[in-house]
Amino acid sequence: VQLQASGGGLVQPGGSLRLSCVVSGSIRSIGDMAWYRQAPGKQRELVARITRGDVPNYTDAVKGRFTISRDDYKNIVVLEMNSPKPEDTAVYYCNARVIARFSSLETGYWGQGTQVTVSS
Repeated sequence: VQLQASGGGLVQPGGSLRLSCVVSGSIRSIGDMAWYRQAPGKQRELVARITRGDVPNYTDAVKGRFTISRDDYKNIVVLEMNSPKPEDTAVYYCNARVIARFSSLETGYWGQGTQVTVSS
């Protein structure tokens, strides 16, 4: 199972950016999907999570600005970042809880991280 994140880059405050993460491999099912971030000198923190039933939840710092969604046909999780702020600058990581084919155990997998820099 592999997660491939894309879409990071430089964005101006108040702009918008879209992060995508594709889950591939021998997959039986995907549970919760999420985005985390890690700023320099800080611990990795949860940004947003979406359940298999499409119920999202967000950390307070991004509520009303970021939107998480998923496409279970394409095995993709997306983070729409609207009105980003300089304090959103971090490496963003996708995460998915996956049951691999021929397995009954749900395991968490991580993408490689994509840098988001919010600056004018």
